[in-house]
Amino acid sequence: MLEEIVLKNIATYDTIGTCLSNLKKINFIYGSNGSGKTTVSNFISNPIDNKYNNCSLRWIAGQPIETMVYNKEFKDKNFNSTNIIKGIFTLGNATATDIQLINKKKEDLKVINDECLKLKGSLEKLNGTDNTEGDIQKVENDFKEYCWKNIYKEYEYFKEAFAGSMQKQTFKDKLLNEFHNNKADELTIEELKEKSETIFGEVPQPLDHINNIEYLEISQIEDNAIWNEKIIGKSDVNIAKLIQRLNLNDWVNQGKGYIQDDNVCPFCQQETITTDFRLQLENYFDTTFIESIEKIKSFKQKYDLLSENLINQLNQIEIAHKNIKNTKLDIDKFSIYLKTLNSQINSNKEILNNKIKEPSRSLELVSTKEQLANFESIISKANEEIKKHNQIVENYKTEKNNLIKLIWKFLINTFESDIEKYIKQIDGLQKGINKLTEAYKAKRKEWSDLNREIKDLDKNVTSVQPTIDEINNLLKFYGFLNFEIVPSELDKNQYQIQREDGSLAQETLSEGEITFITFLYYYQLTKGSTNQDNVSTDRVLVIDDPISSLDSNVLFIVSTLIKNIIDDIRANKGNIKQLIILTHNVYFHKEVSFINSRDTGVRNDTYFWILRKNNKVSHFYPYEKNPIQTSYQLLWQELKDKEKSSMITIQNTMRRIIENYFKILGNYSDETLITKFKNYEDQIICRSLISWINDGSHSVSDDLYIEAQEDLIENYLNVFKKIFEYTDHEGHYNMMMGIENEGE
Repeated sequence: MLEEIVLKNIATYDTIGTCLSNLKKINFIYGSNGSGKTTVSNFISNPIDNKYNNCSLRWIAGQPIETMVYNKEFKDKNFNSTNIIKGIFTLGNATATDIQLINKKKEDLKVINDECLKLKGSLEKLNGTDNTEGDIQKVENDFKEYCWKNIYKEYEYFKEAFAGSMQKQTFKDKLLNEFHNNKADELTIEELKEKSETIFGEVPQPLDHINNIEYLEISQIEDNAIWNEKIIGKSDVNIAKLIQRLNLNDWVNQGKGYIQDDNVCPFCQQETITTDFRLQLENYFDTTFIESIEKIKSFKQKYDLLSENLINQLNQIEIAHKNIKNTKLDIDKFSIYLKTLNSQINSNKEILNNKIKEPSRSLELVSTKEQLANFESIISKANEEIKKHNQIVENYKTEKNNLIKLIWKFLINTFESDIEKYIKQIDGLQKGINKLTEAYKAKRKEWSDLNREIKDLDKNVTSVQPTIDEINNLLKFYGFLNFEIVPSELDKNQYQIQREDGSLAQETLSEGEITFITFLYYYQLTKGSTNQDNVSTDRVLVIDDPISSLDSNVLFIVSTLIKNIIDDIRANKGNIKQLIILTHNVYFHKEVSFINSRDTGVRNDTYFWILRKNNKVSHFYPYEKNPIQTSYQLLWQELKDKEKSSMITIQNTMRRIIENYFKILGNYSDETLITKFKNYEDQIICRSLISWINDGSHSVSDDLYIEAQEDLIENYLNVFKKIFEYTDHEGHYNMMMGIENEGE
C-alpha cells in the first residue's frame, strides 16, 4: 500500500510542498474545483514524469504495487474517437474447482509474499533503508567515529600522512586498507616524530657539504723542537765567554743591529767599536745563528698565515650555519671550540714573537691539535647528517611515502585489537546478510514461479465476455436502454458501444452517459485487467471526481458501487488493497463515506483530508473523523478552520451561512437582522459586516484588501456571532462551532 504522498513544486503546490501521510486502506480527500486534486491523481498515475521530480511516493516495505487511476485522463484515454475500447479480462467460464485452485494458489502466494517481507525486514534491519540505520551501518558508523576521535584527533600532528583521508569515512577506509596491506617496519613514536620534522612541512632543500679543515702543518710547526732550543752565537770566539756568562746573547744580538759605520758604541756612546770587535761579533753570530733566526721567522710567518686562514674558514662556517634553519652542525659546541682555538692561536703568536726577540730562550707553544681534532670530529659528524639529509632530499617523494607507510603501520599496530574486533563484527553481520539475501532471492523466485503459474491458470479461465454482460446488465438496470457494450468486430478482445439499430454510439453519447459508462468500465477493470497476465495482481485504486455531469440517481449508483469496493477492502476480499477517493461534491462525499448510523466516525482503516488552496497554494489538512457531512456543515467547518482559509473564503462563508440559515430558512432580511441589535452603534457594526461580506464575496476590491487586517476580520467574526446571540440562536452557533457548555 501507499504510505505517503509528497507534492512539491508542481501546479498549485509550492516549493515547500505538502504531504499526505498516514495513508490507510480507505482514504477520502475533499477539495473544491481547482484546489489540486487532479494533480494528485495524475502524479500517482505517472510518477516517473519529469515534471514530478520534486514529488515522491512512499510504499509500505518499499514494495510498489499496480495503481489504477480514474480521472479525466483515464476517460480521454479509453473513450475517444476510435470507437474501440480495450477488453477487460475477468474470470469467465471458470468452474468452481478452477476458481478454488486459483484462490488456493493466491493464498499460497500471499504466504510466500509475507515470508519475503519478513526476510526483507530482517535484511533492512541489518542493511538499513534510506530512512533508517541498519545494524551494519551502526557498527560502521560507531567505528568511524572511534577512528576519528581516538586515532585521527590523537595523532593529528601526523596530518601530512593523512592527506586524502581527512574525512571520517575516508580515514576509516584508509585505516582498514593499511591494516590489510601495510608491510612496513615498525618505528617508535619518537622516531616517527623526528623523521616527520625533516620530511613533513616545508619541502627540504639540499645542504652544502662542510669542507674539512687542514691543520697538519700548524701542528707540525707547534711541535717543532726549535722552540725549545737556545739559539746563541759561536762559543770559540773571545767575546763569547763574556756574552754567555752574563747571558747577554739576545741583548747583544739586538744591539748589534744598532752599530753604525763609525766607531761609536750604541750602548755607551764611546768610540769603542773597533774593527776587531766588529769581526768578533760577526764570528759570534755566524751563519748557523742567522739561519736559525731566519728559520724561526719563517715558521712564525707560516704559522700566522695558516692560523689566520683556518680561523677565517671556521668563522665562515659558523656564520653560514647560524643562518641555516635545519643545520646539521652543532653550532653551539662549534662556537665554543672556535673561541678556545682563537685564544690558543693568539697565545702561540705571542710566544713566537718572543722567540724571535729572544732566540736564546727555551719556549713551548700551546698545542691546538686536540682542539682542531674536535673541529674535525664535529664537522665530520655534521657532514654525515648532511649526507643523510641530502639523500632524503634527492629521494624526497620516496622517503615521504615510506614515512607515511611507517606512520600508518604504527597506527594499525597500536589499535590492532580494536580493528580486529570491528572486522570480526562486520564479517559476522555480512555473513548474516549474505545468508538472508540468498534466502530472500530463493523466496522471491518461489513467489515469481507461483505468480507465473497463477497467471497461466488465469489465461485458461479468463474472458472479456463477463465484463460485457455485467456492464450491459448495469446499464439496463439503471435505465440506460438505448445503447450497450458489444464485442468489436475487428478484435473479440475489444469493445464497442452500439445503439439498438446497430450503429456505433460512442460519438453521440451525452457527457453524462460517457461519464457513467466510463466509470462502469473502470469498475470492471478494477476486478480484471486489459492484460490476461494481470487479472489477479494486487492494486491500489485512485478515483478522482467520478460524478461530474451525473444526476442524483446515477450519483447514488456510483457511490453504491464504490462502497462495494470499500466493503471488499475492509473484509480483505479480492486483490484491491487500498482506495483513495478525491471529490469536490459534498453530497457524493457524504454518501460514499457513510458506514452506518452507529458508526463513531473513527476507524483504524479510514482517514480523511480536506485540500484547501489559499493564496494560490494548496495544502492538505488531515482528520481522523469525517469533517464533511453536508454543504451547510462544510461552511461552518471552513469558519472553524479560518486560519487555513483566505479572507475571500471567510467573507463568502459568512454570507452563505447567513443566507441559508436566516434568509432562506428563517425568512430574515438584512434590515431585520440589523434591528436585532440593541443600540445604534451595534447596528452600524452589523450593517458594516453585512456590507463587508457581500462586497468581499462578490467583488475584488483592491482598496478593501489594503485595509483588511487580521484585527478587522476578528471584529467582524465577533459581530457574526452576536447576530446569533441577538436573534436567540446562540445554541445553533455553539453547536455548529463545536462549543460545549456555553450559554446553557
